[in-house]
Amino acid sequence: MSITPLEALQKFWGYDAFRPKQLEIIEAVQHKQDTFALLPTGGGKSICYQIPAIISEGITLVISPLLSLMRDQVMQLENRNIKALYIPGGIKYNELDTLLDNCIYGNYKLLYLSPERLQNELVLARLKQMNLSLIAVDEAHCISQWGHDFRPAYRNIAKFRENFPEVTCIALTATATKKVQEDIVEQLALYHPKIVQQSFERKNLAYIVLKEEDKYYRLIYLFKKYTGSGIVYVRSRKTAQNYAAYLNSNGIKAHYYHGGLGNGERQERFNDWSSNKTQVMVATSAFGMGIDKADVETVVHVELPESLESYFQEAGRAGRNNKRANSIILYNESDKDRLANQFLKVLPAVSFVKKVYKKLNSFFQVSYGEGEQETFRFDFMTFCKTYNFNTLLTYNALQQLDRNSILILSQEFYRKATLQITVTPVNLTFYLIKNPGIDEIVKNILRTYGGIYDQPLVIDHTLIAKKSGAPLAKIHQVLLQLHQDDVAVYDHTHFDTAITFLVQREDELTINRIAKPINTQNTRKVNQVKSILGYLENNTLCRSIQLLAYFEEKQQTKCEMCDVCLAKTRKKKKPDGLAVQNKILALLASKPYSSKSLNQLLSSVEEQELLSALKTLLESQKITLTPSNLYKLL
Repeated sequence: MSITPLEALQKFWGYDAFRPKQLEIIEAVQHKQDTFALLPTGGGKSICYQIPAIISEGITLVISPLLSLMRDQVMQLENRNIKALYIPGGIKYNELDTLLDNCIYGNYKLLYLSPERLQNELVLARLKQMNLSLIAVDEAHCISQWGHDFRPAYRNIAKFRENFPEVTCIALTATATKKVQEDIVEQLALYHPKIVQQSFERKNLAYIVLKEEDKYYRLIYLFKKYTGSGIVYVRSRKTAQNYAAYLNSNGIKAHYYHGGLGNGERQERFNDWSSNKTQVMVATSAFGMGIDKADVETVVHVELPESLESYFQEAGRAGRNNKRANSIILYNESDKDRLANQFLKVLPAVSFVKKVYKKLNSFFQVSYGEGEQETFRFDFMTFCKTYNFNTLLTYNALQQLDRNSILILSQEFYRKATLQITVTPVNLTFYLIKNPGIDEIVKNILRTYGGIYDQPLVIDHTLIAKKSGAPLAKIHQVLLQLHQDDVAVYDHTHFDTAITFLVQREDELTINRIAKPINTQNTRKVNQVKSILGYLENNTLCRSIQLLAYFEEKQQTKCEMCDVCLAKTRKKKKPDGLAVQNKILALLASKPYSSKSLNQLLSSVEEQELLSALKTLLESQKITLTPSNLYKLL
């Protein structure tokens, strides 16, 4: 018996009503109309294709960019008793075949695939056997060279859709300018699409920019003031670990989260944060995409995002429960230079892309007129050292060649390796006792490879990593340790990058054809960085108005919550300096304090008011400053 969208919402999600625009999008899909849904982060995009999937015959194909995002959504659906499936990475042909067969015959409602999977002949053959009711393209901005997270494989979706001309398509994204919207519609070949766009305005979210030299101190202050769930965004794994350690050492429970963690560890940390056992997650930018946690109170960027699109998306993960929330950027002058160094100084000019392309062909000894559809694996650092290339500049050049369909670039962790244990089982046991922390990995190797004491055996790093719940890099590290300690013989060949040439070698002609797109994409990146810097420096216009203007939406009223609006309010309101001075004197009556400690204790007092009161008390000789920079009564 069929049910209505509202009945499905109530039955499976327990909500009494749809959020703005959701029902309009769902009804368009029900009427077999191609649809483009533009809802801000937290606007409930996934429900717009999940409910049509539930109430329709057949299966909905969801094209999504991240395995972690797919896994999280499938887990949420299964918890609601909705049959859904995603294809994990690194599985063998027969395992892939079995999963797709299960999808065909197992009454599944949603199948999640990466765009790269669509190019697999087995996947395409199995999809043709399915009764597809809808194709949903999530994070659709990835298809546009004007978007903030361009992904070349998305460009093949339109060609893929030619195999299913009768199947409706919905594209969904949280951030897209008018130019990106037009590009998405064109690249996906949406037919007379219904475009549904919700306002980007978040009335409960305060956007705050703070110039701060001591970010560590400021983080402690913020998370003691805002004690709800939080996310701190950083740009590197090491930075994530450092900030998480500092928060923990100051009494704020925090985890770090990045791609280098094993699946089990990532899931455990996410569960702790999701259930509020851990207050703060310090993470790189991929964290949070597709995660349905409504009570995030504070999102902090301690390193500058590369674009306003990515910032807006990450900021929007706060306050999904419609309660007051904060998105805070902490920056200093050196961050501006760092942003330019990270994103502008490593933009490859056409001449450098041409040079890298020529050297690739020389490195692999590809002759003129040859190389098309040939794949080569190599160690990226070795290639860069061979030709004395800057690594970041070279990687970006390879990405440009990928984006413009000269080659396919893939980062792989590929090791062809053999291992033989050269000590007796008893001696190995004693070794593991003396070297705690590696026994789980070694025991999994012993369970998997019988006869490894007798002869060298080819081992699969990915399989051992999966069984041990450890990162691939950790497996390699442990095997090297065994080899160095004369416990085993570990023979390995290491590649981390693969390229497949899509066209035959023509050197000048090949690159000249893509010179204009390269220059265009470089200009886009320059403009994105300029927009971020302009946003930081504009302290006269309401932050919400600035952000909405970037997405070509006009907002007439000020938010009255951002740092710009609050500063103007404070100027109008004359501070009670005498009251602040009395509060300071009352605290100093017990013991001396630093200005930072006073700032934390007097959280209701603005920092500038506090500093002004301290200056007045010093001048009136009611307090003094000790050699260790503590304020005390005279």
